[in-house]
Amino acid sequence: MIERYTLPAVGVLFSDTSRMKNWLAVEYATVEALSHVGVVPSEDLDELKAFTPTIDDAFVQAVDDREAITNHDLAAFVDVVQGTIGTKSASWIHYGLTSSDVVDTALSLTLKEAGQKIREELVALIEAIYSRATEHSATIMAGRTHGMHAEPTTFGNKLALFGLSLARDLDRLDRAIAAISVGKLSGAVGTFSNIEPAVEEHVCALLGLSPVPATQVIARDRHAEYLYSLTSLAATIETIATEVRHLARTEVGEAEEYFAPGQKGSSAMPHKRNPILSERLVGLSRVMRGYLISGLEDVALWHERDISHSSVERIVLSDASILAYYMVNKAKSLVGKLMVYPERMKQNLDDSLGFVFSQSLLLTLVDSGMSRDEAYRIVQSSARAAYELRRQLREVIEEDQSLNISSELLDRAFSVERVTRHCGRAIDELSKVVALQSSKN
Repeated sequence: MIERYTLPAVGVLFSDTSRMKNWLAVEYATVEALSHVGVVPSEDLDELKAFTPTIDDAFVQAVDDREAITNHDLAAFVDVVQGTIGTKSASWIHYGLTSSDVVDTALSLTLKEAGQKIREELVALIEAIYSRATEHSATIMAGRTHGMHAEPTTFGNKLALFGLSLARDLDRLDRAIAAISVGKLSGAVGTFSNIEPAVEEHVCALLGLSPVPATQVIARDRHAEYLYSLTSLAATIETIATEVRHLARTEVGEAEEYFAPGQKGSSAMPHKRNPILSERLVGLSRVMRGYLISGLEDVALWHERDISHSSVERIVLSDASILAYYMVNKAKSLVGKLMVYPERMKQNLDDSLGFVFSQSLLLTLVDSGMSRDEAYRIVQSSARAAYELRRQLREVIEEDQSLNISSELLDRAFSVERVTRHCGRAIDELSKVVALQSSKN
């Protein structure tokens, strides 16, 4: 991932140094497990621990130099580890293992940690959404379908529904983290030919992973599921960002991104306050979907394994994780600092001339004894007349001598409070999500 979209909290997890630290953790856990079952003498284990290599820039460079000869990164790593230890006990490093035992199990460690970092930031985003939804629980605005005014809603309801989408993404992410938090040490084709299952179980317990049956590699549907959870999360963020873009349009003006002092919206037009963060998030979601396609194509491998997935994963798993964390972090800022204009929302709602109450009026006429089709056509033609004359729909209806509707019934039909009286339900549901996550901390 390019530096522009890399935040240290997750970016560091995919560095060469971190990758090799996890490789070493798997190698040493295996030796400890072999010692536990009586294969490795305890004194050799103690010696290995005393000479544990330090994984730093110099070590990584040594592996890179060795790889130029071996043309195999894990083999080069093992050579450097054994050479750094420099004692006879170093021969126990990589004993009975194949490369994928180490690489796949270490990758699971990395993805588990990355997923947990993303999860922490996602919970913070949901909390930010909930805070703003509560703040605007009574902020009335026009709901829109097909880009047109539909019925009134509240901005708090809109935000809460976004929050509930994010809550579902959180559930998906939790399942994906569980699916990827697995390890295998079952050897070249997954038959435990040189390592006992008990060793695999012991190693996974030490590393905080679950042992799973496998071929030479861990099944890639797990990695695809992880990528899907991130892609779904990105799509929800894209939905939020798209809404902000629409509300920020000059003709709408109901909300906009925070504009910092000294910020410039356009190099040419000083008045511009463009929704650049929202547009960035929309664009990055498109990138994320590409990673998912690559991950799905990695699921089908030849026989017990090939390495067609390897080159793909070196790019997409790291980039998707880094990008997902970046997007959640920036979405949190977008929501937390969002500028909201309730008066403009009310003005836009009023400018619809009461059309947003057309369904309520329709039902009122039906309740008075009209057929639905007759009532529909009356409201439809009245709305058209109101639009052409630029008058309130209620005024046009009241002047229709063929109708006999009381003022009380019209008050009810055109009551924004009645229409939005249940908008707090979504906020209530989101509050349960927030409370549950808070109880886990």
